[in-house]
Amino acid sequence: MLGMHIRFMSRVNKETAVAKKKELITAMSYLKQMPQRFPYFEEAYIPSNKYHKMFVEKWYLVIYQILDDSVYVDYILDCRKDYTWLIK
Repeated sequence: MLGMHIRFMSRVNKETAVAKKKELITAMSYLKQMPQRFPYFEEAYIPSNKYHKMFVEKWYLVIYQILDDSVYVDYILDCRKDYTWLIK
């Protein structure tokens, strides 16, 4: 998802795409230290207490889960798009 979004952005402005990629990766790297600090992603059709949500800047939502000592990023969503398939 990140790759597709950055590729799309780079068609418009390569410098902005590179900066946004760096910003998102930097934000996600902080999950190494204390991933539990972000709240659970609670929606009707999402398993309870499984996924966490982290907002990055104005428009990005990172949905991840913690398994043992590892953090797995499942989705990076641009909140300006329609994601009704995810939250019903």
